[in-house]
Amino acid sequence: MTVSTALPLLATPQPARHPNPTVKAQRLAYLIFERPDLDTAERFLSDFGLVVSQRNDDTLYLRGTGPAAYCYRVHRGEKARFVGFGLALATHADLQKLARLPGASAIEHTRAPGGGERVRLRDPSGFLVEAVFGQTAAPALQHRAPLPLNLADEAPRINATQRPPIAPPEVLKLGHVVLEVADYQATCAWYTEHFGMIPSDVQVLPDGSPAVTFMRLDLGDTPADHHTLALAQGFMPAYSHSAFEVVDADAVGMGQRVLHERGWTHAWGIGRHILGSQIFDYWQDPWKDKHEHYCDGDLFTAERPTGLHAISPEAMAQWGQRMPRSFTKPKMDLAAIRALLHNLRHSPDLTLRKLITLARLFA
Repeated sequence: MTVSTALPLLATPQPARHPNPTVKAQRLAYLIFERPDLDTAERFLSDFGLVVSQRNDDTLYLRGTGPAAYCYRVHRGEKARFVGFGLALATHADLQKLARLPGASAIEHTRAPGGGERVRLRDPSGFLVEAVFGQTAAPALQHRAPLPLNLADEAPRINATQRPPIAPPEVLKLGHVVLEVADYQATCAWYTEHFGMIPSDVQVLPDGSPAVTFMRLDLGDTPADHHTLALAQGFMPAYSHSAFEVVDADAVGMGQRVLHERGWTHAWGIGRHILGSQIFDYWQDPWKDKHEHYCDGDLFTAERPTGLHAISPEAMAQWGQRMPRSFTKPKMDLAAIRALLHNLRHSPDLTLRKLITLARLFA
């Protein structure tokens, strides 16, 4: 692990690789939401750049241009909420291993686009995780090629102009999901132990306690995205955002133009992250849940060690708009207040001092 000497000694154990995980997840397969209005959900997600794969009276499936049959599932529900996500496995034997874990479902066939089988689990924070195997790939959809850039020492574009289409950017794939949790250590450990997640980078508070872990898939020598799942210390389990890859920075910029012109609410961007390096832009859906367009993210093999960094607003982006306070401001209602009081009493990772420190850091 890479540790900066400017940081204090760690007050709590860091998330770490597990020496013998139950399985090693291969891909973030899809997200699962509930929404009271599927028409409105479809309108936002289509403007965002996803494509409807299948729809019936109660469920909406959307995909990107890649081979995944779908990457976003919306169930009709009375309340808008994030339910969980799917992780694709390498073998049927992996599915059997997970089915033997305490609380896991039996192996089930799924009727979703792409078919296959799944095992349903709950992580320590209560999020649904569907481990899936045997999904049939869908024919890839066309997307435009990355624009050739004229650089200082190389100019491939002569007697030609840049004119990307004014349209929603084509989403290539679902990249990552970020969640807030109260039981931070237990939840991090569950994903490293059972799905082989590798902590790429950990952000810590001034007292050395971990606040955010960016975790990638263990694909061995095959490069993996800097993070597929990120977990942040919060006072209750909550969805933070999800991220979708587009072909280049012009696609990120075109997404901002189209979503602005169609009346959606901007959250943060455009900028370039420090950890992960993505060029990013964040938008809120009709229920104020954040969705990110990104391109040019870091790729790490399994040999890359974990990095350790101090958390601060300045650590969120290399350039662009400073992260607004509204980006991390929690949705406070009676249920959230009850969860806050409960978790302050019962979560081993949550203290009033930690919450005050986080609030002051991002004020």
